[in-house]
Amino acid sequence: MEAGYSRLNQLTIITASQGLSAFVQREIPNACARGVVVGHDHRHNSDTFARLTVRAFLDRGFKVYFYPGLSFTPQVPFAVKQLGAACGVMITASHNPKDDNGYKVYWENGAQIKPPLDLGISQCIEEHSLPKNWDFESIASDGNVEDISESMLDAYIQATQVLVQDADVNRNTRLQYVYTPMHGVGAPFAERILEAFDLPKFVPVAEQLAPNPDFPTVSFPNPEEKGALDMAKSLADKMDIGLVVANDPDADRFAAAEKQADGTWLSFTGDQLGTIFAAAVLENMRNKGVPVDKVAMANSTVSSRMLEAMAAKEGFRYTDTLTGFKWIANELASMQKDQGCHIGFGYEEAIGYMVGSQVLDKDGVSALAVFLQLAARLESQGKRVGDYLEEQYARYGYFVSSNLYFICPDPAKTNRIFSRIRFGEDGQSNDNVERTNFVRTHANDVLRYPKTIGGFPVSYIRDLTVGFEMRNVDKLTTASMQVGESDCVPTFPVSKSSHMITFETRNGGRITMRTSGTEPKLKYYLEVRNSDNDRTAAAADLQTIVRAIAEELVQAQENGL
Repeated sequence: MEAGYSRLNQLTIITASQGLSAFVQREIPNACARGVVVGHDHRHNSDTFARLTVRAFLDRGFKVYFYPGLSFTPQVPFAVKQLGAACGVMITASHNPKDDNGYKVYWENGAQIKPPLDLGISQCIEEHSLPKNWDFESIASDGNVEDISESMLDAYIQATQVLVQDADVNRNTRLQYVYTPMHGVGAPFAERILEAFDLPKFVPVAEQLAPNPDFPTVSFPNPEEKGALDMAKSLADKMDIGLVVANDPDADRFAAAEKQADGTWLSFTGDQLGTIFAAAVLENMRNKGVPVDKVAMANSTVSSRMLEAMAAKEGFRYTDTLTGFKWIANELASMQKDQGCHIGFGYEEAIGYMVGSQVLDKDGVSALAVFLQLAARLESQGKRVGDYLEEQYARYGYFVSSNLYFICPDPAKTNRIFSRIRFGEDGQSNDNVERTNFVRTHANDVLRYPKTIGGFPVSYIRDLTVGFEMRNVDKLTTASMQVGESDCVPTFPVSKSSHMITFETRNGGRITMRTSGTEPKLKYYLEVRNSDNDRTAAAADLQTIVRAIAEELVQAQENGL
């Protein structure tokens, strides 16, 4: 929280809620009677911000379903679906630094808002920018406010029972594991779902168990950050326990690490966990008699292509989306509605997992239970989760990734870097790089992307900044090509306000480069697939492309990055 219109504070929370409530009332039939769901995490000011949000919706005539105590983020989208509410608001900054706050909005389908809803809401906020009511204390006695804490938690636990695979295995397992909620709200909700799954209780990291908005034992409260699980691993070592699991502070993300046979810890990447979950979910749905060709799974375009390889072999329906669960969840919901699919699984590499259709957002609590259920089954077979991952590599090929970033606080320099990738040196073709020559008269430009990266031929290009997509680039027989306005149009939305380019290379490499919307970073997501499970070759190709990104594409040394 800070002062100013570009920060979250009581003023901006009130005006945002006034604008959102006006927009929802205008756009959704019977919105006031259907109501709004409001929840909050444990961060500084979250409780006050949530109550001010309730106040604004009450003043607009809405029924409000409220979590007055601490809630984990998936409770809000779950309740929106369960109650048929018009929208939902969760006050949370998830795994951000301790000084941050956030305001997360869900639409009537229970998924996060996506364009063009965001533009309409923004306009409504501007139209309702005069704060009308600062009195949040009186909401406690308002008859239009209903406390749904117990009823919706019970309903959530009941809804997740569909994910139980074998209660007897869960009940009889000897599995032991250490759990940390990372100073967040997750522990009591983890206890409830694990009890419902008949799984053994966790060994807690005591110093990180209670909600603490200052996150005193971690420098950054994100379980995928290096060192974040060190206390959990240390406790596991002392107690001779081979598994560590974690939620982030608002319990919508999940992380895990496992001790291997040689005594080292394997911290699963987001993509590795995504592969593990996908395989386990597919097994469960098959066992329940769901036709495989009606199972839908999705991940973000910067996540691993292994899910796509699984779909090609097994026959379930797969799609990728733009980054973020507002795209993943809405796409899966559309596949359910329009194609009659059963929602199986969706994920993004930033340790966000959506198992089933109970919650149309990432859900770290249900992911925790599903993962431990799998670990319990494997334990009964004398296997580790790492062994299960190895089985997937053997079946679908080996995928190795590197997701890194360059710090670039100068936006002009970032623009120059992407301009050179896209158009060549100063828009010229004589920069000693073999490039494409795609002439776009309608855009008054010539796209001169590199034809090779690290010596590997570029086979696919997608540029979501200028609006260009082409496959089999390396098979073109002409040196120059005219591209019309209706040619090579991406299937994904195009945005000129940010940079995002994807290249695929003929050796199984895939590179997505993009700017961050919140940090001065130039990010890249790199993956190499080896269909023959040749890890040495895959690792060598990966390192070649890593060097090429720095030297050929970004020119990190020349740009001082």
